[in-house]
Amino acid sequence: MLTLEQIHAAKQRISSYIYETPIIRLNGLDQLLGCHVYIKAENMQKTNSFKLRGALNKMLSMSLEQLQKGVVASSSGNHGKGVAYAAKLLNSKATIVLPDSAPTIKVDGIRALGAEVVQCKLAERHVLTEKLSRDHGYCNIHPYDDYDIMAGQGTVGLEILAQLPDVDIIVVPIGGGGLISGVATAVKSMAPHIKIIGVEPAVISRYSKSLKAGERLLLAEQKSLADALLTLQPGERNFPIVQQLVDEVVNVDETLIQHGMKTLLSEGKIIAEPSSSIGLGAALQGALPIRKNEKVCFLISGGNVALQQ
Repeated sequence: MLTLEQIHAAKQRISSYIYETPIIRLNGLDQLLGCHVYIKAENMQKTNSFKLRGALNKMLSMSLEQLQKGVVASSSGNHGKGVAYAAKLLNSKATIVLPDSAPTIKVDGIRALGAEVVQCKLAERHVLTEKLSRDHGYCNIHPYDDYDIMAGQGTVGLEILAQLPDVDIIVVPIGGGGLISGVATAVKSMAPHIKIIGVEPAVISRYSKSLKAGERLLLAEQKSLADALLTLQPGERNFPIVQQLVDEVVNVDETLIQHGMKTLLSEGKIIAEPSSSIGLGAALQGALPIRKNEKVCFLISGGNVALQQ
């Protein structure tokens, strides 16, 4: 299992390479969302996403020999950008496998960091990544199903507790489960009374359905505005952590994901991609168990979004 000690070690390992992103109070959204609104602005992170934390922690833990062989990663975009950044920093070759539906801004951002991009169908990402790993000897940097990745993402939770110790609820976007596994482990280890709520697209509610079934279900491929949350099955290592530590997982309709993104931009003046605005969409949908006097921190996981989106 993932431990608090691993997350503290990750913080020590990566802190000189990342930003400690701010928590921003958005008073203007209180009435609209029905709580005291705060955001943890990981859209302002280097590479504009929390994913850099896990990628750096994993790759800084690797041997020089492994790094020299190169790395490969499957991604919807943000993890790939984090791996590409870390590879450039550590003089390693990176190959990133992306779905052919990945937004151009994410593809271009990865290539700009010097990584090779290979594109395929969404459901084929992990199979192709494993083949490239076998064929070329690359180390596979999994986007979520890895304790080093989770520990890196968990450093977000440590920062939230330090910056807003009296937070009542933390709302976290959930795809494969790397971010929420790390955040929940950090927060529940230090402050078990704080609620952790996961939010995912209703069209691909892999955690909601799997938690109800008591096992990891593999869903059919679907399209969603939340392009970073399209994983078809909960991670093998992530699922039991979510089962044990996450208080609730809520799924959000597509129209509300879009509404959340627009609200964050127009009322909060924050640019964030649909996948990271999904928590606000859940609040606007009335799906979050929150009260007016509660301090709710919405984790804004990324900001790799083009103006036309």
